[in-house]
Parts: sequence; C-alpha cells; structure tokens
Amino acid sequence: MKIFNAAIMLLLLALMAAISTASTDKQTYIVRMDKTKITNTFSSLVSITKPWHQAVLESLADDDELEATPPELLYSYETALFGFAAKLSSKQLESLKNMEGFISAVPDKMLSLHTTRSPFFLGLTGKKGKIGPWSGSNLHSDVIIGVVDSGIWPEHVSFRDHGLSPVPERWRGTCEKGTKFSPSNCNKKLIGARYFYGGYLAAGGKINETNEYVSTRDASGHGTHTASTAGGNFVEQANLFGVANGSAAGMRYTARIAAYKVCWPGCSTIDILTAMMKAIEDGVDVLTLSLGSTSEAVPYWQDYLAIASYFAFKSGIFVAFSAGNSGPWAYTAVNTAPWIMTVAASTIDRSFPAIIRLGNGETFEGSSFYTGEALKGLPIVYGKTAGVTGAEHCIPGTLNPKLVKGKLVICEPGDEYMTQSERGEQVKLAGGAGVLVMSTVGEDLANEPHVLPDILLGTSTSKAVIKYVSSTKAPIGTIVFKGTTYGNRAPKLAAFSSRGPNLAGPDVIKPDVTAPGVDILAAWPAETSPSTLESDQRRVSFNIMSGTSMSCPHVSGIAALIKSKHKDWSPAAIKSALMTTAYTIDNKGKPISDLKSHALATPYGIGSGHVDPIKASDPGLIYDITADDYISYLCGLKYNESQIALFEEGFIECKEQLAMQPGDLNYPSFAVNFNRKARNVTVTYKRTVTNVGIPKSTYRVSVEAPKGAYVIVRPKVLSFKKLNQKLSYKVSFIGLSQKKPVVNSAFGSLMWVSGNYRVKSPIAVTWK
Repeated sequence: MKIFNAAIMLLLLALMAAISTASTDKQTYIVRMDKTKITNTFSSLVSITKPWHQAVLESLADDDELEATPPELLYSYETALFGFAAKLSSKQLESLKNMEGFISAVPDKMLSLHTTRSPFFLGLTGKKGKIGPWSGSNLHSDVIIGVVDSGIWPEHVSFRDHGLSPVPERWRGTCEKGTKFSPSNCNKKLIGARYFYGGYLAAGGKINETNEYVSTRDASGHGTHTASTAGGNFVEQANLFGVANGSAAGMRYTARIAAYKVCWPGCSTIDILTAMMKAIEDGVDVLTLSLGSTSEAVPYWQDYLAIASYFAFKSGIFVAFSAGNSGPWAYTAVNTAPWIMTVAASTIDRSFPAIIRLGNGETFEGSSFYTGEALKGLPIVYGKTAGVTGAEHCIPGTLNPKLVKGKLVICEPGDEYMTQSERGEQVKLAGGAGVLVMSTVGEDLANEPHVLPDILLGTSTSKAVIKYVSSTKAPIGTIVFKGTTYGNRAPKLAAFSSRGPNLAGPDVIKPDVTAPGVDILAAWPAETSPSTLESDQRRVSFNIMSGTSMSCPHVSGIAALIKSKHKDWSPAAIKSALMTTAYTIDNKGKPISDLKSHALATPYGIGSGHVDPIKASDPGLIYDITADDYISYLCGLKYNESQIALFEEGFIECKEQLAMQPGDLNYPSFAVNFNRKARNVTVTYKRTVTNVGIPKSTYRVSVEAPKGAYVIVRPKVLSFKKLNQKLSYKVSFIGLSQKKPVVNSAFGSLMWVSGNYRVKSPIAVTWK
C-alpha cells in the first residue's frame, strides 16, 4: 500500500470561520473526496492555468452566493493528502456534498501549544564527558528533525553549523523568506524553514506584526525551546539568571533541524496538517509536535493530525506528540493514535529551592528562579487584605496598592486564564515586594521566570500557608532563595501531565512513556523576555519552561539518536525500543511517584515508564508494526469503508480475515478491559517479537499479574537462532469476578529476560 499511488487520493478542504457579514456563514471543515472521480468529472475544465481544484471550486452550485462570496483557496495538496483547503459557506459545502466522489467532512479545530541537566539525567553524559550514543563515531548524523511549532530563532548559538557536513542531498525542503527571515538564515544545522498561517487567519485569528513575525522567526519562544531540546548544539555555560548553569544540548545535538511555524499563537489544524504533509515531502526523519487539543477525544478518523501522522508513519517518519497538560485527571491524554509516540512529563533531579518561614515558626519549601537577597519578616496579604474580590487570584485591577505595597502577596490560580508570571506582574504593578504562588492541584513545583521575587508552593503547603494567614491578625513571612540543587529524588510524574485511559482506543495504553518536562533549560529568542510579558525588559539566551511540550522533544531527539544508529528500523521499532527499555524505578531505588498526591505513578500516567536512551539503543527484542497491521486494527475498531479510506487509498473492505481484535495489535503494552458484571472472563492477545540483540539467545518470561486477574503466557521461553528472527507468543488474561468493586484499574507487567536484556511491557486492566 503505497502513499503516492494515483488510484484514490485524499482531498482536504478547510472551510474556515467567517468574517462576520450578513451574507456569509463560514465554518471550518476538512473534507475528503475520491480524486479519481473528481478528476474524471472535471477533466474537460482542467488546464495548465486552471488546476482541477480550482475547477471544483468554480463549479459549486450556489451561483448567487458565489458571486458575492466566492470560495477562497488557502492551500493545495499534491501528494499523499491530495486536495486543497478553502473557505466555503454552508451552502457551498452542501453543493460539494452533492458532487460524485464526496466522502466526508470533519470540522477543523484550533489547538494550543502544550507548554542542561537532561542529558546527564538521561545518562548521555557523565563526569568524564559524553558517553554511550553520544560518544565517538556516533556523533556524525544526517538525521533530520522536523519541528512543528511556533518557529525558531535562527541566530541562536544552539543552531550554528560549525563542524557539520554539507546538507544531505536527499533533503527537498527550503527556507522561505518572510519578515526578518531570509534564506541566508538557514545553514547546515537549520536546513529548512516554512510558515503556515492561512488557516489561522481564515478562522478569525489576527497577526499583530508589532510583536509577531510573518515568517518562521519565533516570537513566543516555544518553538526555539523545543527545537533546541530535540536537536540543538552542545553549548557550555548555559543558564537563566545564574541558575541551572551547565551545558545545554539537544538529545541528538548533531541532527539537522527543519522548522515549520504553525502557531500565531493559536494553532489551526489546517496549518498543522499542511505543515506535516510538507515535512513529509521535504524528507524529515522525525516529527516533533508539542501541541494539541485540551482533552477532547474523537475517533481517529475524525482527527486529521492522527491521519497526517499515519501518512508520516508510512513514509518511515517517527512522530512524537505531547500528551497534554490537563492532568491529573483521568481520560485527558490527547494525540493517542497508536502510530504516534505520546509523551508524558516528569521531573529531573535538579531543583530551585526557596524556603518560606512563617511568623508562627512553620517552615516550608517551594521553588524559585530568583537569586537575590532574602525577603525578611514582611507582612503577608491575601484576598480581602490585598484588595477587592478577585485579589486572591491577582486579577488585573483587584489589588490595592495601599494594601499591597512592600508586602508579600498570595496569588491563587483561578478560572480565568493567567500565567503565574502574569499574576506576579500584577503584584509588582501594585507595589508588592514578592509573590507567593499557590497551587491547587498536586505538588508540582514547575515555576516560571517572574518579574519580582517569588516562591511557588505545592498544594499541601499552600493550604498550610493560607490557613496561617487567614487565622493570624498580622501574618508575616521570610523567604530565602537557595539557587540550584542536584541529586533530588527523580523522576516524579508531573501533576499537570495528562492521563489515560485512552478514550479513542481503549485497547492501547496512553501515554506511551514519560520524559523530562519540568523546569527544562533550553534556547530562547534574543528579543523575547523570559516571562513573555511586554513589561519585562530582561533578555536571556536560555529560558526554563515546563510542560509535556518540553518532554516531547526529548523523546523526538532520542528517536533521532536511535535512528542514526539503526537506520533500517521502522518508526514502530524505534517506538518499541523506547517503551520496552523504559524504567519505573527512580534514582533512589523507589517506584516512580506521582506528584498528584505522592502516590505511585501508574501506566495511565507514565505509560511504560521513563525513557532510557542508552538501553533503547540496544533493546534486545522489538515489537514491530506495519501499515497493514494498523489498517487491520482500524477494522477491529469497527470503522467503515469511508472512514478507513481516510487513512489508506482505495475503499478498504473490512473482511473477517482482515480485521483483528484491537488488543492483538502488536503493541509493546497491554490494555485489557473487563465488564465488571462478567465472571472469570478470559481475553487472549497475540504478540510477535523480533530479535535485534544477540543472534543465539533465549528469553524467559516473568509476569507481575495485576490485582484481580490471572495472566498466562504461552510459551514461557523464546529461543532465537539468528538476528531478525521473529517468534510469537500468546497472553491470556483472566478477570476474576468482583461481587463488590475492589478496584477500577489494576496494573502489572510482562517481561522477557535474557542476560542483561529486560524487555518489559506494562499491563493495565480496567473493570468497567
């Protein structure tokens, strides 16, 4: 099944939100049609000056409306997703639906960004320098990482090309000219730069050119940060205000980078889709996307980023997405298609402690990037003692300067969308001496660069501080700033990291893995303040950010690292290596904990565990998956012919021999779903592993059964005689009846052991 055959291609139409006029009612859609039928119908109207998609648009039946508001072409697609994007009214859409070859229309969405020490924490550097995949001959790489984000700051030292070989001849991309960006900004490191904003503007977005660039140049900083995390150069003495000082480097720091700007700051699905398809044409090896919806789960056939990712997979491209920042609630993970690597966020062993001592003698630890003198014995104000209603959230206009000046001000998160830094800015504008940022969910200490002295406190500490302030007539506090410390217990799952189970595909555990995503130091644009506030006049070369946006490029860079060593591995093989070698024990020998409540993290939070690039480069066994396997999986999800045609050319008929039970997908983890009312039900799944370790080797199975279930593996021993040999096994899960609900979910693992190899898969059992 080749992507670029001409039999039946996919046609995409984006019908964008209207500029408010009385005669138009625009809405955004992505529409697929049968290219063969369309081109046959309009063959007589097509010419060199009039491509077929223009003929289609001009033929729409609503003549009166066409004269007033003709369709507006935004993008055209000439390869895998053959078609175009356009602005159409609802009547024009109805006319389109009546054309022979129309298949489906899916509404477009506006998405958002999911917003040094890492190489050492991941084992890529040691006291004697670079080790493992970063050592010796492994340094040279022509792997190309495509970063779909908010752009890039090309002059940054992280993107210089010193010592790199010429641009790979296979590269088909370009560097597009735009505001303060020219082709000369690209080099042997940054080899591609494109930008896409048609969908964003058509949906009603506006680009303010006083603080944004109509080019690939990055104004927000997010894209520069993620690009350097994935593939930025090795840079010594990187820091933010003197904290986190050390060497900053991308996970595959010799990789080439291609930047695709799609966020302005809103990110249109149409623009992202177009960028992904262009990246496939350009020839990237890895795609990293730190963006997505909040927590809306839709079938994969309605998710055009999942569809574009499938085409990338078929082209041999590894695709990683962030899982989202809507934790700690269940069912919030997004970007969950099984051909996508979905990445959660966790801490590293570095922290920025600050200590607050209250007037009653109680002492608590928080976090701060501030490095100045201590704030000693200052009054603390909160809520009514700081201003009017809303002062507890530090909403603009609510803090009273007469009550706040020279004091410590408590700011709680609220329903309104404000960053920590924006709340701190309000305290500074009102004359406050410092801000106490409270947390209401979990014990995360993922801080931001504030414009005044600050301390971020976890939920339990926040409650204790507020209790003291609310019960004391004249509360006071002292804050001492400790700078940077190392060797803390890590990793810990961030409370903000989105969680499973996977609503769109309940037979696949999501997220897949976790990676460093809290307080990550990386490159930053020269003209953007670290807080991104206009009032902030500070400028830095590196900045600290947190989110699954930060963990995703770690995994993308590690995938590039593995790709450079195993050039013939499929994206599924690389994904398997990352998952089966991930670890679940922290650096203190304890199970990874969850900052939601300091309980143990589960596969619904960390997937298979925390990535280990050293072990992933030599996993022993891999679980490989082909495009045909995924089509069988979609058949198993009961998708119809039209829905599957969105992924694969031609009308696929899901015959009985083609469809698989979804749990039989050769995935490196096991998600098992039982009906709570059923008694002693048995579910059996099949897996096939490929030997990529030692030619003659024997693996024995070790099982940790989830509570409330039996697990039987047959055979229990796999004996390989050569490399690339495939052997299969079956796993039977027996769900014990529960007269009274004991648990909703339980977790275990299945591991194949041979010498130093530990090929481990998590098991998640859910009773519904």
